[in-house]
Amino acid sequence: MLVEGFGEILYWVSIGLLVFTVVAFVDAAVRREDTYRAADKQSKGFWLIILGVAVAVNLFFGILNFLPILGLIATIVYMVDVRPALRQASGRGGPRRRGSSSDGPYGPYNGGR
Repeated sequence: MLVEGFGEILYWVSIGLLVFTVVAFVDAAVRREDTYRAADKQSKGFWLIILGVAVAVNLFFGILNFLPILGLIATIVYMVDVRPALRQASGRGGPRRRGSSSDGPYGPYNGGR
């Protein structure tokens, strides 16, 4: 009974890992190639190969194997380092500014008027 429960938990963790890797792969696939160069990251082809291999490894190997752990590390690197840099390079991830350049933390600065 306990072994079956542990097996079910590993199954769901494996499915979650697969979904996480597929999301990263799709995100890497829809980004433009010039965005990778602008963000000074590896090429789009490099990340598609790495993440594609990670998806394949997650499909064919169990979570207790060593290779899915390497795929998870590559996916985490993409999601926390490369993806934010790509978003910022494409103009979608940076800080959003509203108002003029003379705005302070409590509203517009009017020069003491």
